[in-house]
Amino acid sequence: MKKKNRGIIWVCLFAFIILAAIAINWILILQKAHSTFENYYVFRGCTRLVKRTNTYGLCQLSSGQTIKLVKFENKWFLDGDLPICKFHFCF
Repeated sequence: MKKKNRGIIWVCLFAFIILAAIAINWILILQKAHSTFENYYVFRGCTRLVKRTNTYGLCQLSSGQTIKLVKFENKWFLDGDLPICKFHFCF
């Protein structure tokens, strides 16, 4: 194998490893955010809690906008942004 080709392979491998690390980090951040109401509250940038029950919460953003956070299958989501579930698989 030529030296030039070896260099290209190393650069591609390094780029792949960096992108994989970023993707894994983002997945872990999202899993933590969806795990509890408090984590999702912070993740969405809420500044004031308006109302909270066991299944939903209303919070206010710094812009003044009120958003609704809902619990779906033991995870928290923005209302209207729930995952699509088909054949017992959600994405």
